[in-house]
Amino acid sequence: MTNSKCVEKIPTAKAEPQFEQSENKGKQIGIMGGTFNPVHIAHLVAAEQALTKLRLDEVWFIPDNIPPHKNAPLTSAKDRATMLDLATRDNPHFRVKLLELFRGGVSYTVDTLRYLKEKAPQNNYYLIMGSDQVNSFHTWKEAPELAKMATLVGIRRPGYPQDPQYPMIWVDAPDIRLSSTAIRRSVATGTSIRYLVPEPVRLYIEEKGLYLD
Repeated sequence: MTNSKCVEKIPTAKAEPQFEQSENKGKQIGIMGGTFNPVHIAHLVAAEQALTKLRLDEVWFIPDNIPPHKNAPLTSAKDRATMLDLATRDNPHFRVKLLELFRGGVSYTVDTLRYLKEKAPQNNYYLIMGSDQVNSFHTWKEAPELAKMATLVGIRRPGYPQDPQYPMIWVDAPDIRLSSTAIRRSVATGTSIRYLVPEPVRLYIEEKGLYLD
């Protein structure tokens, strides 16, 4: 059962997104996008480090519908959203927003930020990126405009070459070299993923038989 305070309704073909209006005072909101296929501990550690070190009010996890830069087959939107809910429900500062799943089509961050700025212009948004995203950010759709709408935050990885093309706030975090691709490969080969993903996520993957093909 999903937590209604943490995750919006799983989208259906005719569903419309529900956007929770923020307080008039405005909030400092971190944005983490990605396929989360599946979400793992490196995602959560990066979000927590940004939350605490930048004194954000919340971090919103926004799963892609169709990512513009990846070709790997995606697990269903429902499964990815449910795993995000399971991974984040014990942190009152983490929220799951299904805006891109509701919108459908290819997910472009600039479209999401425009929507957020329109619906809650009083908030300040911080776009949290890993080192690989920092280096490729200049290739994102309307990157210059996106850089104006949100403060760019890079999670620094020791020893990883970083070449940002735009002003960036850097956040140091533990060097956890983990990827969703590695998680999927481990599941497919029968290797344990215990402690690499939150335990509820591991149990969900096992129960649903995800990533076995």
